[in-house]
Amino acid sequence: MKRRERTRQLIELGGLVAKAGLIELADDDRAVIFGLMAEGAATLRSQRREEALALWRRRGKRAFALAADTEGEP
Repeated sequence: MKRRERTRQLIELGGLVAKAGLIELADDDRAVIFGLMAEGAATLRSQRREEALALWRRRGKRAFALAADTEGEP
């Protein structure tokens, strides 16, 4: 991946961490956030992979929709 594309990807992924509220919920504790992501990765390496992907995809789409609905509100 080209450097500029990789930088954009990392910025977008960081934005998702912020959009999910993880920074505030974890009191900006990077170890907590990384631990949460490591736990998710472990789940994706397990036999529950497909179940977890389906669940998280539904929740993510719902969260994106809710965020889009509330972005224009004061």
